[in-house]
Amino acid sequence: MEQQDFSNHRKMDPLYHYVLSFLTLLVLVGSIWFLVATGKVFEGVLFLGIAVALLFLFLKVRGYALKAQDRAIRAEENLRHYILTGKPHDSRLTIDQIIALRFASDNEFAQLSRKAAENKMKPNDIKKAISSWRADHNRL
Repeated sequence: MEQQDFSNHRKMDPLYHYVLSFLTLLVLVGSIWFLVATGKVFEGVLFLGIAVALLFLFLKVRGYALKAQDRAIRAEENLRHYILTGKPHDSRLTIDQIIALRFASDNEFAQLSRKAAENKMKPNDIKKAISSWRADHNRL
């Protein structure tokens, strides 16, 4: 696999992010056009309702998957911090900071965790501060 770092760590799933998002938008626009162009109110509103439901489903499914991944990352990184330091993560760390910290190597993880909590570092600043990157190829 390609060496991962700050410049290439973000991943996209083409089928979800491009194809499905385009199709969802197409159905939404098509349903609005059908309602306006044909004047068939019942069918148009029904079609629009289905399109809006599809849009909500598209957005919520992604959110649920990310929340599950966030919970797993928080647990994994808390365990990792405990193994390395004998203490759980600082309670001041936000989930976004913890997610960013997962890229830090074991050698810099504890120190960077402490610095992130004390200085309220933003996730991108945490990632930029990492000198020895630990890849995560599983999260989208």
